[in-house]
Order: sequence, then C-alpha cells, then structure tokens
Amino acid sequence: MRRYIAPFKKYLWGSVVLNILSAVFNIFSFAMIVPMLRILFRMTDKTYVFTPWNEVWSKPLKEIGNSLMQNVYYTLEVNIAQHGEIMVLLVLCVFLIIMTALKTACYFGSSAVMIPIRTGIVKNLRMKIYDKILSLPLGFFSEEKKGDIIARMSGDVQEVENSVAGSLEMLIKNPILILIYFVALIVISWQMTAFTIIFAPLMIWAMGVIGKNLKRKSLDVQTLWSDVMSQVEETLGGLRVIKAFIAEKKMSARFEGVTEAMRKKTSRVSMRQALAHPVSEFLGTVLITIALFFGGTLILKGHSIIDAPIFIYYMVILYSIINPIKDFSKASYAIPKGMASMERINKVLDADNNITEAADPLPLEGFSDKISFEGVSFRYPDGSKMILDDIDLEIPKGKTIAIVGASGAGKTTLVDLIPRFYDPESGSIKIDGTPIKDVRIQDLRNLIGNVNQESILFNDTIFNNIAFGVENATMERVIEAAKIANAHDFIMEKEGGYQFVIGDRGVKLSGGQRQRISIARAILKNPPILILDEATASLDTESEKIVQEALDRLMSTRTTVAIAHRLSTIRNADEIIVMNEGKIVERGRHEELIALDGHYRKLNDMQAL
Repeated sequence: MRRYIAPFKKYLWGSVVLNILSAVFNIFSFAMIVPMLRILFRMTDKTYVFTPWNEVWSKPLKEIGNSLMQNVYYTLEVNIAQHGEIMVLLVLCVFLIIMTALKTACYFGSSAVMIPIRTGIVKNLRMKIYDKILSLPLGFFSEEKKGDIIARMSGDVQEVENSVAGSLEMLIKNPILILIYFVALIVISWQMTAFTIIFAPLMIWAMGVIGKNLKRKSLDVQTLWSDVMSQVEETLGGLRVIKAFIAEKKMSARFEGVTEAMRKKTSRVSMRQALAHPVSEFLGTVLITIALFFGGTLILKGHSIIDAPIFIYYMVILYSIINPIKDFSKASYAIPKGMASMERINKVLDADNNITEAADPLPLEGFSDKISFEGVSFRYPDGSKMILDDIDLEIPKGKTIAIVGASGAGKTTLVDLIPRFYDPESGSIKIDGTPIKDVRIQDLRNLIGNVNQESILFNDTIFNNIAFGVENATMERVIEAAKIANAHDFIMEKEGGYQFVIGDRGVKLSGGQRQRISIARAILKNPPILILDEATASLDTESEKIVQEALDRLMSTRTTVAIAHRLSTIRNADEIIVMNEGKIVERGRHEELIALDGHYRKLNDMQAL
C-alpha cells in the first residue's frame, strides 16, 4: 500500500501538522475550564507565587504542569484584583471561543488535506489495474473470469477506498491525539494516569479478539462478490440462450445460491464490525469510571494530589482520549477488510507478463520478404496437450495463405503467434529473417491488421470505430475506407451517418454490417499483413457475398493469412495449409489437395453435401 501513498507525502505531512495543532488547541481550550470554575465557585483563596518562565522549563516533567498552573493562577489573581472577576471571566470565555475556532479550523484542515490522498489513491489504483489489463497477454484471461476481474476493479477497489484509504486519516490523527492527550494527562496528574493506564491492556486485548480472522473472512466475501459479478456477466452475455432454453428459473436459482452464501459471509464480517463500537464504548466507560472513582476518593479524603477543578479538567482530557482510541479500533477492523481486497488486486497487478519487450529491440520499419515459422511448438500455460507441434511454414510477401482444418486443429493459435498474442514454447517466428521477439511489439503489430469471426466493436460512433487505433484519421479517409468495405451506403442510412452510436458490441447493427465496419477499420490502418480469422463464417449467404467482395479488395495488395471455415472462400488462395491435431498434414493449391484425396478432400466433400 505504501507505493500508492508515496505520491501524496506532502498532504500527509500537512495532515500531521494540522492534527498536532488541533490537539494542542483542544488542550488549551479545555484548560479554560479550570480558571472559570475557580472564579465561578470563588475557589481563589489560595495564594500563588509566580515562577520565572526560564525556571519552569528547567524543572522535571511532573513539576512543569504545576508551575505552569501556578503562573496562570497568579496572573488571574492580579487581573481579578485590577479589573474584577466578571471582566476576567469574559476574557476567558472569549479566549475559549478563539481556541475552539482554531481547533475546529485545524481539524477541518486535517480532514480536507486527506481528500486528495483518498481520491488520488483510488484513481491511481484503478488506472494501474486497467493499464495492467491492457498489458497482460491473452493467455492470462483464458485462466481468469471476466466477472472476477471486473469485481476486482470495482468492488475490491471500492473496499480499499472505504477501508484503507478511509482509515488513513484515523491512522494519522488518532496516534497524534492519543500521544498529546496522554502527555497532558501525565502533566496534570501522573499518579492518576499511572493508575488508569493499568487497565489499557484490557481494551487492546478485547479489540484483538474481535478483529481476529477478519481479514480471512473479508477475503472470502470478496471472492464470493467476484462469483456474483461473474454470473451477472455470463447472464448478460447469454440472455438469448437462457430465454431460448427457458432456463430463467435455473439461472435464478444459481444466482440465489451465490448471493445467499455471500449474505452469510457478509453478515459474519458485519457482525464483528458492529461489535467494535459498543465494546469500545463499554470499555471506555469502564476506564472513565475507574478514574472517576480513584480521583473522587482522593478529593473526598482531602489529598493534595489534585483538587476539584483540576480533576474535572483531567476527566475532560481523559474522555477526549477515549474517542481517538475508539476510532483507532474501528481502523483496526476496517484495514484487514481493505488488505484482503488489496491481496486480490495485487494478484492482477503482480501477474507475470511473459510477452516481454527485447532489451535492445531491432528496427522493423516494414515488410519486404516473408514470414517464416521454424520448428514452432506451443501449449497453453495450464500444461494441456500440445496445440502446435513442430510447425514449419513460409508466407511470402503478397501471397494469400489459407489455413483450414477441423475445430481444435490449432488454426487460430497459429495466427495468434504472429502478432505475439502468445509466444511459442519452442521454435522461432521471423519477419524478413528477424525473430519477432527481437523487435518492438508496437512495430510488429503496426504491420498487421485483423478481421475476426466475431466483430469486436465498441459502444461509440461508427466513425470512431473505423478510426480506432489510427491517429488523426480524417473523415475523408474514413469514408474512403468504408466505401472499399461496402459499408458507406448502410452507414448513410443510419441517423447521424458516421456519428451514429452503434451500442454495446455493435448491437444496433446486423452481423454483416458489423463485419464490414471491422473490414473498414483494417483498410484504414492499411497494414501490409492481414490476418482473417473465419471472417465470413457467421454470416448469411447475402451478407457473406457483400463482405467477401470487401475482403477481396482488402486482400488484393496485401500478404494475407486466412483461416477459413467455408472452403469456397479460399479456392483461389496461393497456398492452402491443412492442419490436424496441431500439425500441418497437407499443403498446396485447391486442385492439388483435391487430387491428394486426403483430409482436404474430406472437408470439401462434407461441405458439398
């Protein structure tokens, strides 16, 4: 947590100074009670002697308080004799108001300077999580639920704000108040303080018992919150299937089970937190009562250790120290909850990113020769079976290479290795003879455009979706790209044209329209290498024809790697690669592969039926 607080050190020091001033002014404001009581109850018969100030500070600590009070009472006696009791009482009242005003101003200031820390920590934490999500490889998200990551960014960060960041003020203010008030108690009466402090360990022990295991229970609650968010995310993404299979009751029962488990865990944590205030209130009252009995006994027996006005002042300060102790105990319960959430956040922030930049990256300014796979093998991090096994492949510039095969053959994984969405377990991938691991990832991906089976669009305008990732894109260039992608006509039919907001994931567009927007985006980027991952597989015949025309224009001047589900779309490819169980089993042109009467022929015959 320190690394998130570090940028706000200046605010922390400001809070420390203001809290010290607030405590000091508070002590002085309460100190006005003693002379007021003496004047009101005419307890000024005693004769006081003035001690020079330089001698006061040279005395032992336990005598400084007495000497200070002697000087104050001497000054009051002189002023009462000169100006009368009423005037002195008025001056004391005005002084009390001034001290209280200064105290409350410092108290407000100490709280105000903590606001930038609290809001800044939360903002920086969210930005770090978001930036980390953007930087992590795709393999990380294959092992994590999206709902869980959303929960960490929302619920866990909110818990850190409420628990840890919200407790920072108490952690700074309360130790300062406790220390200054405790010194004041010793100065007023070290005998009473020594007697009272014997019972302090009891309060600390009771607080520890209540707070025990709170962090672990809070971690369980946040984990269940992630399960809730994951189920909500799954439900929103699968509403069509849920309704089609009349599974609303089943999903509701699942959700009820998760929320009920969370309710039980939350109730236990909240019960412990709710217990904190009454226990600290009770123990504080016990402490006050003990001090009241001890001090009252001394006064009633006529001991000279303390008199009635000083005793009242002592009790006021003692009561003042109870509130910071209670707040401190609240922080001791809140912080474990926040630290449990911080552990979950750090799991994302500290996640390893195996897609690393080269220490001294080589220049990659363009693409002029070929892409080559040399003995490439790959398996996912979970240690599952080999997805790609010893792949050797060359993709010459300007050629269209199609990759076909059954589901699970490794087609998508193969093309995902080119932009380094994953790194191979062994072997090497090169562009123009340079290993892609030795060049900057940004330079590599600048050369590549992607059009996938599922059109990834954003809840923004059509213009911004086409211009996504292209800096300073003009309307003329966007319109030109849309025309090449056969998208301009349907765009102009929408309300607002290119400023039409397409909704979440492009829900306001048809499948063919979404795909043409994706193609226009790739055209605007104008990459020399194009990867098509079953770009027309989910479209109807009419939409496929329109999209295929747009793809043909896009592919005509580029090196293309196309994963194909429908073999009719890749008959004219320069080379067709047939994959089966992670290996290349056949390669050649359409007619050559048909003549082989192997895997490709079987795929072709099945689609011809």
